Amino acid sequence: GLSYTWIFNNNTLSVQEDSRRFVSQETGNLYIAKVEPSDVGNYTCVVTNSKAEQSVRGPPTPLTLRSDGVMGEYEPKIEVRFPETTYAAKGSSVKLECFALGK
Repeated sequence: GLSYTWIFNNNTLSVQEDSRRFVSQETGNLYIAKVEPSDVGNYTCVVTNSKAEQSVRGPPTPLTLRSDGVMGEYEPKIEVRFPETTYAAKGSSVKLECFALGK
């Protein structure tokens, strides 16, 4: 019953309408495909438990751009987090998350 949203500079991110950003509903992680100057600011994760009707807001995490052009060590890889076993009723839909990370 947990869901994850992110707040950017006190405004809720609408990642459904954004092809550069993705929020994993499995882990709550926010991924940005290509950081732009407009992405600089504070990001805060909000975890909501719909059954308990409660939300918890984490601490803000600042995002800054490096001016030296150094990307650091980050080799390209495919991030896959499939459960060991996935059960689904016949005719139902299953959502699996798989995406690429890298520079």
